[in-house]
Amino acid sequence: MKFATKAIHAGQEPDPTTGAIMTPIYQTSTYVQERPGVHKGYEYSRTHNPTRTALEKNLAALENGKHGLCFGSGLAAMDVLLKTFSPGDEIISSNDLYGGSYRIFTKVYQNYGLKFHFVDMEDTSAILPFITAKTKMIWIETPTNPMMNIIDIAAVAAIAKKNNILLGVDNTFASPYLQRPLDLGADVVVHSITKYIAGHSDVIMGAIVLNDDVLQERLSFLQNATGPVPGPQDCFLALRGIKTLHVRMDRHCENAKAVAQFLVAHPAVKKVYFPGLPTHPNHDVAKRQMKSYGGMISFSLKNDELEVAREVLSKVKIFACAESLGGVESLIGHPASMTHASIPKEEREKVGVTDSLIRLSVGIEDVEDLVADLKQAIESVVK
Repeated sequence: MKFATKAIHAGQEPDPTTGAIMTPIYQTSTYVQERPGVHKGYEYSRTHNPTRTALEKNLAALENGKHGLCFGSGLAAMDVLLKTFSPGDEIISSNDLYGGSYRIFTKVYQNYGLKFHFVDMEDTSAILPFITAKTKMIWIETPTNPMMNIIDIAAVAAIAKKNNILLGVDNTFASPYLQRPLDLGADVVVHSITKYIAGHSDVIMGAIVLNDDVLQERLSFLQNATGPVPGPQDCFLALRGIKTLHVRMDRHCENAKAVAQFLVAHPAVKKVYFPGLPTHPNHDVAKRQMKSYGGMISFSLKNDELEVAREVLSKVKIFACAESLGGVESLIGHPASMTHASIPKEEREKVGVTDSLIRLSVGIEDVEDLVADLKQAIESVVK
């Protein structure tokens, strides 16, 4: 099946009892057994739930993976993955990444003996000096959050395989529609389903997709043993959102391209970070490994003052000043004080996350309205 067909049908069959075309919400904690150990595949909903099973199968199909596992959030998915490592193990991470990822690395797992190296991976050869016998995983985001850097997944996968290192990719910004890291050699794909996959700003959830049977067994054990699972209602909502993922992503990409072009041409804008621009340093890599360039844009104004950026965020009327991304509605954020506030200022600024940086999650509204909204907001502040 091709992607759009998978999005609507993979992992989902009509309800055998009623014929309902939508996967039922199995709002139950436990299941009746004929006798101990004799059941229909379900014993307790922390371990398995039919609504969650349908979603996990669907996500695996979308990423061209063998196994899918769902969690209560994207960070819960990362937490379970990190639990597969031991004190003394080392992880090499891209240096521009979601603030919550940086926080769980440095404020949680570093305290348990894991060591993290944060590396600019736009040139993948920069990874090599950090590889040691203790290196167990390379972790990348691409596009990165919020600087929209592009990392060559296939090139990093070649390095990882040569050194027998796991490669994990946070594919949240691209979604499986635009990019499938397993096809490019990655071992593990992680998503915040909260974002583009669910797509309607009404679910908090995460997922891991992979092919390796042994690692899947370990992750499944941890999923059950530590219990960070989503409820069936949220799984139902995610399945509903996925059915329009391909349609939504096409519109997100189309609108983001137009917004990026507007920003590039505006005299008050200093720089635009968007992989769809030919001037982006790794545009050719993005063009090779992505179907299109996504709905995320960051930009800075020529007036670099913090209060100027904040004032722009207060003047928008259609864009909403809010955390998160990937919903059908357009959002505007200030990474330094919102999504990336947990990263120390000096570390943020090393990768370009200055106090004046603004991040956009371009929604699927009429793009003329979005451009007009940004125009009036910028021009009401920057004289």
